[in-house]
Amino acid sequence: MTAPAVILTRQPEGEPVPLAADAQPQALEPRTPAQRLDEIYRARACEPEAARALDLTALLRPADLPDIDRAAARLAQAVVDAQRILIVGDFDADGATSVALAMRVLRGFGAKDPAFLVPNRFEFGYGLSPEIVELAARQSPDLIVTVDNGVASVEGVARANALGIDVIVTDHHLPGAVAPAAYAIVNPVLPDSRFGSRALAGVGVIYYVLGATRAALQEQGWFAERPAVNLARYLDLVALGTVADVVPLDHNNRILVAQGLRRMRAGACCEGLKAMLEFAGRERAALSAADLGFALGPRLNAAGRLDDMTIGIRCLLADEPNEARRLAKALNELNQVRRELEAEMVAEAELHAAQALQQALEALPTAAAGDLPASEPRGIAVFDPLWHQGVVGLVAGRLKDRLARPVIAFAQAGDAAPGELKGSARSVAGVHIRDLLDGIATRYPGLIRKFGGHAMAAGLSIAEIHFKQFSKIFADAVANELPASALMRSFETDGALPTAELTVALARALAAGGPWGQQFPEPSFHGDFAVVSQRVVGDGHLKLTLQRDNALFDAIAFRTPPVTHERVRAVYRLEENRYRVRDPKAAGTVQLVIEHLAGLPA
Repeated sequence: MTAPAVILTRQPEGEPVPLAADAQPQALEPRTPAQRLDEIYRARACEPEAARALDLTALLRPADLPDIDRAAARLAQAVVDAQRILIVGDFDADGATSVALAMRVLRGFGAKDPAFLVPNRFEFGYGLSPEIVELAARQSPDLIVTVDNGVASVEGVARANALGIDVIVTDHHLPGAVAPAAYAIVNPVLPDSRFGSRALAGVGVIYYVLGATRAALQEQGWFAERPAVNLARYLDLVALGTVADVVPLDHNNRILVAQGLRRMRAGACCEGLKAMLEFAGRERAALSAADLGFALGPRLNAAGRLDDMTIGIRCLLADEPNEARRLAKALNELNQVRRELEAEMVAEAELHAAQALQQALEALPTAAAGDLPASEPRGIAVFDPLWHQGVVGLVAGRLKDRLARPVIAFAQAGDAAPGELKGSARSVAGVHIRDLLDGIATRYPGLIRKFGGHAMAAGLSIAEIHFKQFSKIFADAVANELPASALMRSFETDGALPTAELTVALARALAAGGPWGQQFPEPSFHGDFAVVSQRVVGDGHLKLTLQRDNALFDAIAFRTPPVTHERVRAVYRLEENRYRVRDPKAAGTVQLVIEHLAGLPA
């Protein structure tokens, strides 16, 4: 079951233009790789000169972040006075890199035995809850610093205050109606923030706070008799957390990611990342942002989803290569289990979703065959009592991509909260999922027990007995915001390329022109090809040989069944395939990475 698709072409100004289904290939004037890249930047509303300005000196000013000076002064005091600092993190890749960054930098500053605590998601849930504060209090901290959480932890901060523990909140999530009474709250999305980017990941926020803390320590002469810490040394962690959290790659985040990737390619990264890259089979010298998002991020997240994120954090903190490899191996094994669980749950979720759609069709017996009824659920909620709560976010994401509508996947909360379901939501353009849940909670008090998140992703909990009621309310709420015409997958491309441009030279220019990512998408193109051959490889991937203008091209379409047409319209990315190329100076071959295939009439 897959939603219909439409191909759109990005424009330097205005909305993307739909490609007509019967559009005929046009003669195109070839561009040099540099010219083509300039066009691609402009299609992202970015002038080429600005897109290439990725030096650290172009970063936004830390002083514009709310409370950053107050937070830095308190952290500096804790370092100088040898106070006990406890970092409380989140259980995803952003949280793990944030904790590792804070631990490494504070140790570099000379802080006395900084420690960290990451709640077990299955026992304590998300954020600095009163229960987590009680657990933290056993370590007798003088100061708690939250990373990637805390902006909504009103009760937890109140409990810490009652115990005489100062709390600095560093977060990037949307605040609630009431702010916690923390010593300082550093968050670029607070209403009074003057910071020029609302897109910082949690690891980016703590990076800025640590930079301001270093400045505060320098003013006090703290580094007169000890080496000053170069924070650029830790940009590998910042890059990984930023990409893995799928925050928008605005100019500021592109700088952080580009500089982190540069260090990683040069081998100037922590031993844990080196070991993770080895198990992921990624070539360090050619590392891209996509590798961070699709190879390293999932391995870290697997620990938080299935076991204990402490494994991932300790991998990032390991300085001894053998220890780093041991922990990276454990992450790799957890990720394999995660992939198997995900595949099984996605298949089941598709069945649940199909049943929900079929029930809607049966409710309208007069609907014409093949019509989409006006009451078709535009928001889908799925639940299975056997699902693992650590993987439902991935299931929601997969289903959202296939159905082109918001999806919430639920699992039982387990012994920690009998009778409760924990859900993970993923949304599409046009539906701010966190605000939609807020509206539901306001209109139906008590239906949603807890919720929080972003525009495109959120988490929530409900009573299991309320699942059917919530599913209907959720579908209706989405229908009020999402027209039926939006229930199509869309693929925005950078247009068509002439056959002469399908080269390794352009593939290399595009790779070097990144980093690419959320809201600064990797270039993709569309074109019509003849299918010369095809075969299924690996875990259901389609390997093809395509032809155009008497030229043959290798192509691969992941998780795609064989095509039944002799001619296809493809949306694809261009990459250099270096499989079995031993010499680093030798060129690989050009490969089309297919994102969408549609059959064409013979």
